[in-house]
Amino acid sequence: MLRQEESVKPLELFFDLVFVLALTQCTALMAATPTWRGLAQGLLVLSVLWWSWVGYAWLTSVLDPEEGAVRLVLFAAMAALLVAALCVPDAFGSSALLFACAYAVVRVAHIVLFTLASRDDPDLRRSVTGLAGSTALGVGLIVAAAFLDGAAQGAVWLAAIVLDVSGPLLVGVGGWTLVPRHFAERHALIFIIALGESIVAIGVGAEVGVDAGVVVAAVLGTAIAAALWWLYFDVVAIVAERRLVSAAPGRERNSLARDSYSLLHLPMVAGVVLIALGLKKTLGHVGDALELVPATALLGGSALYLLGHVAFRLRNVHTLSRPRLLTAGLAVAFLPAAVEVPALATVAFLTALLAALVTYEAVRYAEARDNVRHQLRHGATAGGPHVAHGPPAAGDGEAAS
Repeated sequence: MLRQEESVKPLELFFDLVFVLALTQCTALMAATPTWRGLAQGLLVLSVLWWSWVGYAWLTSVLDPEEGAVRLVLFAAMAALLVAALCVPDAFGSSALLFACAYAVVRVAHIVLFTLASRDDPDLRRSVTGLAGSTALGVGLIVAAAFLDGAAQGAVWLAAIVLDVSGPLLVGVGGWTLVPRHFAERHALIFIIALGESIVAIGVGAEVGVDAGVVVAAVLGTAIAAALWWLYFDVVAIVAERRLVSAAPGRERNSLARDSYSLLHLPMVAGVVLIALGLKKTLGHVGDALELVPATALLGGSALYLLGHVAFRLRNVHTLSRPRLLTAGLAVAFLPAAVEVPALATVAFLTALLAALVTYEAVRYAEARDNVRHQLRHGATAGGPHVAHGPPAAGDGEAAS
């Protein structure tokens, strides 16, 4: 029952497909209510669903998801997650209680499976017991929030998220275990799913009809998605995986996995979902200026995505990516203009900005990038996992811009 293989299994991919709907529904929630309140609600739901998905990423790095009764419990969790996703557009209204109950089933199934996995591991059992406590409190608050409304409801949701995320921090990381390459690949694949949501948003936004403006916006939107993919997968994902593999098993590796993947991938995914919202609104009316909230989603989401990368690099290689930090600032600085110029112009600006960043990094760090993508890859294949050490400017740290 315990996991041996490093590659992600088909059932895990099948499970993640339900998360596709959850992301789409978060975008739909914000698109249907393009206000600050709607934006906040969408991000709260995304955070709750993200943390539940993270729990299963840790679980399937311990248990083989396709063995024994584990697959049956995962199927049940998938059904519950699907119901929760269907409730997302009205998760703060008439479907609040149904969402909370479905979400509770997802989390309970996770704890049950983790308890089974920890039968012969006292350290893991203690960690799971602590996690069960924080999970129960978090789920209880989401259920309680179903009977509230307005600011009080949002505040309880926020408290539930903070409490749930704080649980593993208080319990500690020493008792957990994971398969590093599997863990990194699982997060890389869920990131692909998040990028897919931006493509879906383009398709949904274009339902009004396809004309020259829509075609240009769709091409630019695809270019933005490609730039987001490049910024993550070209070097960053490779370096991060090798850092995780090379970290000492136990506390060091677990804390790196928690910080780099469980926590810091959330702002990246949230950034992509916000960009998807902005693209969806753009495709609806390419000639009109974006309203303040969709413009903030598009440009602020891009900044949030890049800032997530900045923090990701700091945690992994302990250096600051100034180009990505500057690009995030420039994206936000364009916001006053974005509410005045046609939406298509704003999308064109963002495309040019991200393309310039990708080009600069590819040229400026060409040698280090080649080192990471080719020389180190061959070394890892031939002689086991290898991560360059020494000054970041000469190794993978500088390339992970």
